[in-house]
Amino acid sequence: MAQVGTYLNFPRNTEEVFNFYKSVFGGEFGRGGISRFRDIPAAEGMPPMSEEDLNLVMHVELPILGGHLLMGTDAPESMGFKVNQGNNVYINLEPDTKAEAIRLFEALSFEGTIVQELQDMFWGAYYGSCTDKFGVQWMVNCSEK
Repeated sequence: MAQVGTYLNFPRNTEEVFNFYKSVFGGEFGRGGISRFRDIPAAEGMPPMSEEDLNLVMHVELPILGGHLLMGTDAPESMGFKVNQGNNVYINLEPDTKAEAIRLFEALSFEGTIVQELQDMFWGAYYGSCTDKFGVQWMVNCSEK
């Protein structure tokens, strides 16, 4: 079923943030709990990560009110990120079909900036991200096979 969620990026404290949100909203983390960068399969050309960075949060999600999904990741400077208030929030779209993912991505990125082209990802989804012409950041994440 299609859904929309909000994706938050933090420099190194996503686990702390989401444990706080869990205390506020209740519930449990989805999709098997907290995924860490150490869980990413090694890829050719991927630089080695420090032990400290390997333990950071790659993905966490928490259902909050009305079926809304709050998601997050650590985005530390050691990995080339520069998190500033305002660039740390994405609207994450999870359409039901790959065709709808492509349609949404092309429409949202038109006259905007493609950050990551739509492509098959190691977590099993067809994923891409962009910033629309108004500066809003979007992720499109389709799990259709």
